Amino acid sequence: MIESAQQPSSVLTRLADSPQHRVANEKTHRVCELPELLCKRYKIERLLGVGGMGAVYRARDLLREQYGDPDPYIAIKTLNEEFAEYPDASALLYTEFALTSRLRHGNVIRLHAFDIDPASQRAFFTMEELKGPTLDQLLEQHPDGLPWLEFRSVALPLLEALTCAHEMGVLHGDLKPSNVMLARDGLRLFDFGLGQPLKGLLNSLPRLSRKRIAAWTPRYAALELLNGEPLTTVSDIYGMACILYELSSGIHPYSRLTAKQAKAMEQDKTLQKPAKLPAHCWPALRTALAFDKENREIDAQRLLDAFTAPRPSLLRRICSRRPG
Repeated sequence: MIESAQQPSSVLTRLADSPQHRVANEKTHRVCELPELLCKRYKIERLLGVGGMGAVYRARDLLREQYGDPDPYIAIKTLNEEFAEYPDASALLYTEFALTSRLRHGNVIRLHAFDIDPASQRAFFTMEELKGPTLDQLLEQHPDGLPWLEFRSVALPLLEALTCAHEMGVLHGDLKPSNVMLARDGLRLFDFGLGQPLKGLLNSLPRLSRKRIAAWTPRYAALELLNGEPLTTVSDIYGMACILYELSSGIHPYSRLTAKQAKAMEQDKTLQKPAKLPAHCWPALRTALAFDKENREIDAQRLLDAFTAPRPSLLRRICSRRPG
């Protein structure tokens, strides 16, 4: 469900500057291995996926099973053992839970509850179990990109999810194809583990320091993130634009290079519109793919508007080509 080739940094995080969230630079306690039964209620069945900092398991909710629920299965996310050893690990995992649970949107993964197992002291949260391919798996089946109508069926709900997140003050921080799943009942955006609230919102929550952890996927990370600058809405826009370009063309816009590498090679000067993408959508997507954040002058709603706009009529296209 959550897969990543990125390895976790050796240092977890710097949290908010408040005394209760100061970071210890060294591990101060050992945690137990994840038990098979959490809080005497959730029976771990198998590993679903592993990310840079966390792991997701399929579990059976014994309470729901006791009361005859025909589908007692859920997913559980916890930090992997290396990160779980840090004293602020539980607070960090709670931040992901708090951010994601604010987003009551049909295309964002649904979380249930946050808890800490008393016996092992392992923090975790429960969420819906998703079944279906991720977008990277979908791209493997469509090496030349998706036809326009199929592209829209994926792009629009994904953009709607990001628009909702930004309107609610939540930044994702790690947009990439493997963090989007085509579940049986619709698309889901998930894994807000590197997410942050917008400045001024949820100030009491602990935050990741980008200077001390680089767990995002480099080829989808905006240039400013690679340079150690703060996460912003336009940072998310760059990752989203890379996904949309890849869905339309089958290839990464910058040859799977990082933004820093691609900028040094001036690949933006030769960037071409995907053949299957309607011309009226290209200006917005091209803007969203700008390396420099100052030139990425578009938000999620405007990007969504560009892809929902109808194709210009034949007469309008002909008239637009006439001089004067």
